[in-house]
Amino acid sequence: MKVRIDKDVCTGHGRCYAVASEVFDADEDGYGVVIAEEVPAGLEAKARLGASTCPEGAITLVEDP
Repeated sequence: MKVRIDKDVCTGHGRCYAVASEVFDADEDGYGVVIAEEVPAGLEAKARLGASTCPEGAITLVEDP
């Protein structure tokens, strides 16, 4: 699974990194950033949770085939 945050859409609520700090973090301005574009095995559920909490829908998940 890969995860991306659209910087043009993110407004910095911080919900993604509040619920899934293993996948997301904050930049120096408080906007969400992805720790690793390729989600480590076992953290897929956390990535989905973080994405589902984003009120702007700025997070995109790409499932592996």
